[in-house]
Amino acid sequence: MSQIPVISGKKLIKALAKIGYYVRDQRGSHIHLRHPYKNPLTIPNHKEIAKGTLRAILRVADIPVEELLELL
Repeated sequence: MSQIPVISGKKLIKALAKIGYYVRDQRGSHIHLRHPYKNPLTIPNHKEIAKGTLRAILRVADIPVEELLELL
């Protein structure tokens, strides 16, 4: 298993857009993403996303860390 990277919310959104997620709306510093057939996600718009938060986002999106690294 690969090491979880430290990335910003904007970079994560760009990576998830490559697999079909799109921005639905934003409330404060949280951006809501949708996908045609996967679960919706909420991404914090921070300079650095905490590793536990990023791991939880990847689990909901059903994306392994290796795939995220390829998308980045």
